[in-house]
Amino acid sequence: MSDISIARAAKLKSIQEIGEQLGIPTDQLIPYGHDKAKIRSEYIRSIADRQSGKLVLVTAMSPTPAGEGKTTTSVGLGDALNRIGQKTITCLREPSLGPCFGMKGGAAGGGQAQVVPMEDINLHFTGDFHAISVANNLLSAMIDNQLQWENPTGIDPRRITWRRVVDMNDRALRDILIGLGGTPNGIPREGGFDITVASEVMAILCLAQSYEDLTQRLGNIIVGYTRSGDPVHARDINAEGAMTAVLKDAFLPNLVQTLENNPAFIHGGPFANIAHGCNSVIATKTALKLADYVVTEAGFGADLGAEKFFNIKCRKAELQPDAAVLVATIRALKMHGGVAKDALSSENVEAVVKGCENLGRHIRNMGQFGVPVVVAINHFDADTEAEQAAVEAFCKQFNVQCISATHWRDGGAGAEALAHAVVAIAESGAAQFRTLYDDGVTLWEKARHVARTLYDADDLIADKKVRAQFKSLQEAGFGHFPVCMAKTQYSFSTDPQLMGAPSHHVVPVREVRLAAGAEFIVVICGDIMTMPGLPRKPAAESIFLNKDGEIEGLF
Repeated sequence: MSDISIARAAKLKSIQEIGEQLGIPTDQLIPYGHDKAKIRSEYIRSIADRQSGKLVLVTAMSPTPAGEGKTTTSVGLGDALNRIGQKTITCLREPSLGPCFGMKGGAAGGGQAQVVPMEDINLHFTGDFHAISVANNLLSAMIDNQLQWENPTGIDPRRITWRRVVDMNDRALRDILIGLGGTPNGIPREGGFDITVASEVMAILCLAQSYEDLTQRLGNIIVGYTRSGDPVHARDINAEGAMTAVLKDAFLPNLVQTLENNPAFIHGGPFANIAHGCNSVIATKTALKLADYVVTEAGFGADLGAEKFFNIKCRKAELQPDAAVLVATIRALKMHGGVAKDALSSENVEAVVKGCENLGRHIRNMGQFGVPVVVAINHFDADTEAEQAAVEAFCKQFNVQCISATHWRDGGAGAEALAHAVVAIAESGAAQFRTLYDDGVTLWEKARHVARTLYDADDLIADKKVRAQFKSLQEAGFGHFPVCMAKTQYSFSTDPQLMGAPSHHVVPVREVRLAAGAEFIVVICGDIMTMPGLPRKPAAESIFLNKDGEIEGLF
């Protein structure tokens, strides 16, 4: 059966029943139909003093077209922890429409380890992304309105840095001209679009911890500069209040369920290759007050998502993770070992061993954050015992457990061994979490330290203009911010074709962007784009409504 068929056949509980499992009163839920709801802000405030549960991060090796199944493993692990008696909530990000209609597909898990309603989650869900796009573009409209009427802030049209967003892969909008058509249509200038998941508003929503914090962060957004070089903030044009109003409901965590009727929070959705790649702080912290264990994921490979989870999210929210799961597949290891996608079903132990270089780099990197890790092999039917044994032997060199899990096929029952291993690690108290760098390190050194330490690069390089941006931001008082590295997810380098565990490469920085409200610096490396494009044959070509009005082709 396809993922969508499995999800459609699921026997769901009412969302009120799921809330009752967590002790959430029915009147503290804002239902969106029968199977999804938001949690009221007053209830979230009322449980703030409760003791927190254990926090488990699920991350992965460098992604390949063969797939790793990080979300599927997160869901399967959450179901397995519930099966062995640990009250657990799975915390995930919301999918973007860009990948759903592009190449990657949805992000609701797969097989027997899914969150449901899968179709709603992968499409419009509760409207959070729409609200984020509207808030972002409301600010854009107010900026251009300033230019139209006396320009009281004195913002220089040539130095506006704020971009519009849309939740779609649309390369034609990367760079545009706006304000054409004469005086009634505004001031002509260059502009552009990013995808919604790269919006600073998305990052702010995912890092804010209250409405007051949300409003202050939105007001701190720097949208451009005056002719004399002074920053112009969103608060200078009185935009933060209306933006908060637009985001009022979007700020609240979304409650849904897994196929096994276990609770899941799905909230926020920044990509990890161009943003910070984690679900919202408010969803994670709320879950920690309601459960013994919280399983959360961070986007793409551990060099991106996990690094940002630790260095940005945990730093800002003062979270203390207790364990980490590093997901790998035999198929992906073979690809990193040089096997073509159409030859992955044949046994190739040699390629698996070679591909383990990528896994080993991630294991070593995770150790630098002081969080104990277990490797989970997301099992495929074509995997052989010899291939699995090769991965287990490799992991033993690092004194790391390697456990094969069949949650895609068997649901939570297929990940019970993994769940027991995670509990043993988390309960051992072995975690000694630390960030990779201190706040006081300069912005350039922070970015270079990530490149050298996690990517095994020889150095970070940039032209004179980009280096001047680093210096300017440092001198302007933003030097204590963490860096958010934007680069390809497919390689430790900035070359997506350079698989495995490359060393002695350089990381070129193309651009630096200030996210003053989110409180980090985006360091754009190589050819990575903050507005992706659709592939030659997008998934959208295969999505349609059948004669019964049901969606087909969504995966």
